[in-house]
Amino acid sequence: MNVPRDELSDLMSFLIVAKERSFTRAAARLGTSQSALSHVVRRLEQKHGVRLLTRTTRSVSPTEAGQRLTAALEPAFADIEAGLDQLNQYRSQPSGTVRITTSSWPAMNILMPAANRIMAENPDICFDVETDPRLTDIASDGFDAGIRLGERVEKDMIAVRIGPDIRLAVAGSPDYFKKHAPPETPHDLTAHNCLNLRLPTWGGLYVWEFERDGHELNVRVEGQFISNDPDIVINAALNGQGLLCLPDDYVRPYVASGNLVTCLDDWCQPFPGYHLYYPSRNQNAPAFRLLVDALKYRGKT
Repeated sequence: MNVPRDELSDLMSFLIVAKERSFTRAAARLGTSQSALSHVVRRLEQKHGVRLLTRTTRSVSPTEAGQRLTAALEPAFADIEAGLDQLNQYRSQPSGTVRITTSSWPAMNILMPAANRIMAENPDICFDVETDPRLTDIASDGFDAGIRLGERVEKDMIAVRIGPDIRLAVAGSPDYFKKHAPPETPHDLTAHNCLNLRLPTWGGLYVWEFERDGHELNVRVEGQFISNDPDIVINAALNGQGLLCLPDDYVRPYVASGNLVTCLDDWCQPFPGYHLYYPSRNQNAPAFRLLVDALKYRGKT
């Protein structure tokens, strides 16, 4: 390799700035200052005589030349990282950092119990968990794996089931049902005040999905309340503001306590639950293998 050692470090710094599109976030990841990173990028631009980043007061984005350099650097550094990860196989004690992207509910209820056990038994293993409701490109964003519902996992990823099938639940408070008759079919939801969930992955409001006897039905509902946070939607339902539609894991404790009552149960069919997904190159690191084994669902499907 003819690239000087110092320039390799500069190229890695540029790549992180380009991917983060922010000197602030990139500096936090690298443990350095924004001014130091800015100096690194200017040095690269001056050496090669081309502008790599477009900077404004609010954003940073790669130029066309920067995009081409980013596309060339990503697989190269990914190969280097994979090679370093494989060195862990020769250690007697598993070590290293496992970066995971997921949403809040599976992070708290599925990932963290396993991660806590692994960290207690393996002091050289670290976890870096980022919660994001969007479907993240784990390869380009530097994650080892992601956790999402099975039907949302890309086909080119290895997917490991880490939870049972789940189903949606439509529910409202007892006070709400004192004023409104429960819907008998999804079509009846047009007469109800429904609590909408905004999903950034889908670019808008979640369309409520139903199925019975092989017949699928999607309903766009309306109501007075919208949120991108399931916990806030639950809070609105508990206060009698309307009907929610969420995975039953979210609402099961409130149904058991009688604070929420479900309806349309025969229209809410099971679908694939949460899966851990990752590129095949990640499967050899001992720390990562420990996580996969700890999360693997061993119950009934």
